Amino acid sequence: MKTIIVSIITAMGLLIAGVSTAVDMPDVAKKNNCTACHAIDKKVVGPGWQDVANKYKGDAGAAEKLGTVIVKGGRGVWGPMPMPATAKISDEEVKELVAFVLGLAK
Repeated sequence: MKTIIVSIITAMGLLIAGVSTAVDMPDVAKKNNCTACHAIDKKVVGPGWQDVANKYKGDAGAAEKLGTVIVKGGRGVWGPMPMPATAKISDEEVKELVAFVLGLAK
């Protein structure tokens, strides 16, 4: 009986740990339709944000560069498909999105 209880508790702990470590897409990304072209861990139309974070890890100017690309758009860094401008995004939302992306760096 003790073995069953310990097994159940262990399984529940693993389930809870798995749920708590999952990375959710931030609301600002959903609101501004970033998810149409980006995913966290894989290329869609644009690069996966994990790849972006890893590329800019340790780059002191990364937040400013990414913020500019989010607002004004960009092209040529990740291939031939240009990233359109996101003109209706607020400065606060840009900071939130950039912090999220850069926080994914491994």
